[in-house]
Amino acid sequence: MLTRRALRGCHSILDLREIARRRLPAPIFDFLEGGAETEWTLNRNTSAFDEVQLVPRCLIDVASVSTSTQILGQPVAWPLLCGPTGTSRLFHRDGELAVARATASAGVLYGLSTGSTYSLEEVSHASNGPKLFQLYIYKNRDITRELLDRAKRAKYSALCLTVDVPVIGKRERDLRSGFSLSPKWSLRSLRSFAAHPGWVAGRIRKGAITIANFADRPEGSWSIDHLDTSVTWRDVREIGDRWGGAFAIKGVMSADDAHQAADAGATAVIVSNHGGRQLDGAAAPIEVLPTIVDAVGDRLEVILDGGVRRGVHVLKALALGAKACSIGRPYLYGLSAGGQAGVAKALEILRSELTIAMKLSGCPAVRAVGRSLLRRAA
Repeated sequence: MLTRRALRGCHSILDLREIARRRLPAPIFDFLEGGAETEWTLNRNTSAFDEVQLVPRCLIDVASVSTSTQILGQPVAWPLLCGPTGTSRLFHRDGELAVARATASAGVLYGLSTGSTYSLEEVSHASNGPKLFQLYIYKNRDITRELLDRAKRAKYSALCLTVDVPVIGKRERDLRSGFSLSPKWSLRSLRSFAAHPGWVAGRIRKGAITIANFADRPEGSWSIDHLDTSVTWRDVREIGDRWGGAFAIKGVMSADDAHQAADAGATAVIVSNHGGRQLDGAAAPIEVLPTIVDAVGDRLEVILDGGVRRGVHVLKALALGAKACSIGRPYLYGLSAGGQAGVAKALEILRSELTIAMKLSGCPAVRAVGRSLLRRAA
């Protein structure tokens, strides 16, 4: 009852963020919220949307607005992807299962992380909605091939290869708190856990948090130390050929890399700087989006990932040529605030805001959104 009442009082993603901040122990919230080093890129991902200005049209029939489209070969109710985020049980005991069910109900695509805390098979069984599986390339290529083949057997509709993590960025919030899946907590962190007994009880009831897709592998075989830093575009081609379906490359920030992705057999690129968690000082995805669309928009689907906090941000990305937007933190705020119902609330807020923005801009359908909606620079 308290959760339902709190969710009813949420009118923005920032409202959900505030509930998440109160409900999570500080080290867990900082893991969700934090970025690399000074967090300049993390903050720029959102603030850069403010520099994209809309010029609305009037007296256009917007009595009925259509948000439906298609992403990675799947029909969706509106142009959004809940992108892959690892270790979701840190934020709510139902973790990825809650997100998969909420996205299916909302008619959007869900991206499951390699680092999920429920296995890809469990998530597939929990939801009949469209799903993609996110993959890394490991030094032990048998691991990569096995994960890919499991995703195919579990009927994931698309594959997403993340390519921007040769090393983990310097995430200073985690360094200060001692956060990791094998943590060495500071005294301050331990006090924060003691102040959140509800979160602790939820973890106890569900047991230890593990990387479920590696349950039959030696402990730690999923970790960053086992990723292959010698990967090239030739390896990408091999992965795409083995998958044989809709195939996105996530972490592309340059037109040259977008061309390489198309040449390597990708069907989509996800323009992303990993939520500002890797290279501090990198451009915001919305800033480089137009260049990438101009370079490969006729060859690939271009999806924007990073900084989306409002429905109007989705509209701006669509106007700049994105096929859809991917979110991470917004739905994790909802998950932290109220499990499946919280994720559903986050999606409801963003879709409502997008619909309002489309009506106010004179856009009766997603296909009507284009650069004519944007203010041209002098």
